[in-house]
Amino acid sequence: MGIKLKALTKSPWVYHLSTGSCNNCDIEILDCLTPRYDLERFGIVLVGSPRHADALLVTGNMTMKCIPRAKEVYEQMAKPGVVIAMGACSLGHGVFTGSYVMPYTVDEVLPVDIYIPGCPPKPEGMIAGIAKLLAMLRQKA
Repeated sequence: MGIKLKALTKSPWVYHLSTGSCNNCDIEILDCLTPRYDLERFGIVLVGSPRHADALLVTGNMTMKCIPRAKEVYEQMAKPGVVIAMGACSLGHGVFTGSYVMPYTVDEVLPVDIYIPGCPPKPEGMIAGIAKLLAMLRQKA
């Protein structure tokens, strides 16, 4: 398990799961991949399948329809994997507070390792959160 954690700190592959967001977080994720912020300099790559992912990046509220699918995606990830909850909606419902179709936050459904707050979170905040996650994983390995 230590070898897998060490490899995870070198080049984490991330699968993005949007569970009912307003897409502001999604735009900021794409902004992180532009040459201005260049998230790939840390070895972080967005992948198209949860089976290839080391990390699950969740944005948005957990809607009733997304809960079983989010659990299924999490089960498909390679273990040990990490879960990153990003944005105000995934942390505490954000502007959707009180909605009957969004009863749970991400951490009530999946085991979240790190939270990146903001509505939407700035690219600098995302980079700082991911750097903190990588440092935390290096200490565990």
